[in-house]
Amino acid sequence: MVKLIHTLADHGDDVNCCAFSFSLLATCSLDKTIRLYSLSDFTELPHSPLKFHTYAVHCCCFSPSGHILASCSTDGTTVLWNTENGQTLAVMEQPSGSPVRVCQFSPDSTCLASGAADGTVVLWNVQSYKLYRCGSVKDGSLVACAFSPNGSFFVTGSSCGDLTVWDDKMRCLHSEKAHDLGITCCNFSSQPVSDGEQGLQFFRLASCGQDCQVKIWVVSFTHIFGFELKYKSTLSGHCAPVLACAFSHDGQMLVSGKCKAVFVVFQNTENILHTLTQHTRYVTTCAFATHTLLLATGSMDKTVNIWQFDLETLCQARSTEDHLKQFTEDWSEKDVSTWLCAQGLKDLVGIFKMNNIDGKELLNLTKESLADDLKIESLGLRSKVLRKIEELRTRVKSLSSEIPDEFICPITRELMKDPVIASDGYSYEKEAMENWISTKKRTSPMTNLVLSSVVLTPNRTLKMAINRWLETHQK
Repeated sequence: MVKLIHTLADHGDDVNCCAFSFSLLATCSLDKTIRLYSLSDFTELPHSPLKFHTYAVHCCCFSPSGHILASCSTDGTTVLWNTENGQTLAVMEQPSGSPVRVCQFSPDSTCLASGAADGTVVLWNVQSYKLYRCGSVKDGSLVACAFSPNGSFFVTGSSCGDLTVWDDKMRCLHSEKAHDLGITCCNFSSQPVSDGEQGLQFFRLASCGQDCQVKIWVVSFTHIFGFELKYKSTLSGHCAPVLACAFSHDGQMLVSGKCKAVFVVFQNTENILHTLTQHTRYVTTCAFATHTLLLATGSMDKTVNIWQFDLETLCQARSTEDHLKQFTEDWSEKDVSTWLCAQGLKDLVGIFKMNNIDGKELLNLTKESLADDLKIESLGLRSKVLRKIEELRTRVKSLSSEIPDEFICPITRELMKDPVIASDGYSYEKEAMENWISTKKRTSPMTNLVLSSVVLTPNRTLKMAINRWLETHQK
């Protein structure tokens, strides 16, 4: 089930955008303000609301680390805020002075894109607060923007219905008519879809528009093979303009907002899981929390609703096979060796390496294959290996049906005990990330980009959520 757990009604006009960091929720409105709330109890922070803009605030977004908030307005400015004290860090004026409709940080926090009503799009250097590159579309206002998860390109959407793709040097790679009556929002799934061909990664993109449609696209770009945008499908069920869409952190769900309602769609089958109808006017924005089971929706009714997803709903949006693969089939040979040592089977590491046993092969081992293929002569040793494999299968099956993906460390694939936030914006088990940084030359495990900083910040909100889950499910 999805239940409404809180309603925020502090804005005095339409809510235009909402965004999550690891510990905060930001909202902005036609009333010229940005408001900040703690995710622990949804109380407004002492330095909220943030006031600077002289006209409506159209968009707000957090940097991946959550330490900086960006907002943009009809007044032609994009403002950077310190989330800890609410102080302004920079005021960046759109070169043309045109109203700024959308802003988005790059995944590595080095750049911020801002799109304006006159069709101009600017990349700002977040460290120097100076203009880095500038471009423009042929027609219409820029009203939507999204960076690919690896940061190698970003997409803008215009009021004329065009999706335009730009690389990190601000070169236009592609432009395509996507929605007849104008685009309202576009959003990437943070989880890549692996094609398996030439080692390419493909990304899922959702776009929505005034034509009452939500479309799914598959996007790929490499410097070797170039760029490709493919239309995949159109989600049915919308009978009014769709003003917002957002993917869940694990990529399994997509939400879309229209007149008074929010659709929650299960991506793998494109079936509608839930319809949320508590808003009384058009839903203008929706956002999933990064590492908690929360959804925020904002509306022209001046409110922001906070929704809680339970495990039953998450299980609907996840197949057992996908999770078995996450925990076992994607193990490397090195992972299998580490597992053998942990089970007191260190003497078998050489045999398993010689036979290239990875996670998938490990799950398929039988009594016969251990004896005939791996030549393990000892009956007792074969029996011990089989018992350990069966324990692994049982444990993985239990984990896959219960533990939310948000609580699993991307490196160890285990429930996190001491989660920390890295500069790439993702959370990891502290010890695992420290080891990764020391051996992987400061690259992100999720994006493979160079980390802008090696500082790891404790994710107390996530740790509290994990502890609450443990108290409920592992008594």
